[in-house]
Amino acid sequence: MQTPAYIIAEVLISGNRVYRNGQMIFESPSSANAVAFLEEVYARFNIDYPKFYKMDSLCKLGFLAAELLLGEIKDQLSETETGVVLSNAHASLDVDLKYARTIHTGASPALFVYTLPNIVIGEISIRHRLKGENAFFVFKHFDGNFTSRYVNGLLENSLIRNCICGWVDFLKESYRAELYFVSRERSGAGLPFTTENIDKLNQKDNG
Repeated sequence: MQTPAYIIAEVLISGNRVYRNGQMIFESPSSANAVAFLEEVYARFNIDYPKFYKMDSLCKLGFLAAELLLGEIKDQLSETETGVVLSNAHASLDVDLKYARTIHTGASPALFVYTLPNIVIGEISIRHRLKGENAFFVFKHFDGNFTSRYVNGLLENSLIRNCICGWVDFLKESYRAELYFVSRERSGAGLPFTTENIDKLNQKDNG
């Protein structure tokens, strides 16, 4: 019998609010725009990572969600046994559109480097020195069933022991990050990592 996986922590960033494990930990309804809000979050939680300001918006969102997700459980990370599996609806379209506008006036290398959605995985992995399995998928909506099956497959085949997984989407002023830290080592009252529990959490966050 395979060891079950558990949701150890959850973070949601959406609508100028940040939630961790179901509790709102930051709100800024007066932020001028989405990027300004993300920069407020960065400052509020005293994150020290100067490269943050060079990232595109999708990477800023995913980076912050991962930082707040891991928090006090960073000691559970193993460089080679922690994976990252993310998905979204718009790939890297937000920065693709910005890059396209520069092509006729001098294409911007600073934008071009972010014209793949899996770059956000790279930024998270560099920050936390992760070398485990990773993948990025594009769906119209977050697919909890696919995510649970894919991540559980990695865990059951002993390719990883922990995983940062979920949804990170950014396009213009519309953004949402919902990440889970999943582990085969239960901590506290962690929920079993099942499609049903993912869908319950997702419905609660949307409701």
